[in-house]
Amino acid sequence: MKTVSPFELPDNFFKALCDEWMLVTAVDKSGKVNTMTASWGGFGYMWARPVALCVIRPQRYTNEFAKEADLITLSFLEDGNREALKLCGTVSGRDRDKIAEAGLEVIKEDGYAFFEQSRLTLVGRKIYVDKMKEECFLDKKIIDEKYPKRDYHDVYVLEIEKVIVKD
Repeated sequence: MKTVSPFELPDNFFKALCDEWMLVTAVDKSGKVNTMTASWGGFGYMWARPVALCVIRPQRYTNEFAKEADLITLSFLEDGNREALKLCGTVSGRDRDKIAEAGLEVIKEDGYAFFEQSRLTLVGRKIYVDKMKEECFLDKKIIDEKYPKRDYHDVYVLEIEKVIVKD
């Protein structure tokens, strides 16, 4: 693994996020790691900082970890890990050790965690958090299409502090 600047990334994040998916991972105060698969989010430049936008529904176990953690990682896995991503997106870490079941090897460093199978990991420090609000949706169709239970995502803006790529 090596560290690079966010400005050196060759990835097409639309393709990576939509087609490949990512793991959103956080470590709680006791050192326990939890992760979930995500295919929604964003990347850009805001407040003169490289940022990632991460959204997590309130009922997700990972959200409890994300609220507690200062750092959240977004990991894109190497090819051949689709089943691990599916498992991490459908099984709750409340009930099972889905990381072990998925065959993922955790790497923990300085308050964050990612995976040996990651080809690219963004380490982000939380700099803004809010809950999506129904009254702020201008396209009201999104509410019924994506939020029939009105379980609006919590939005995390992460300042990308470190980018780890596999050699």
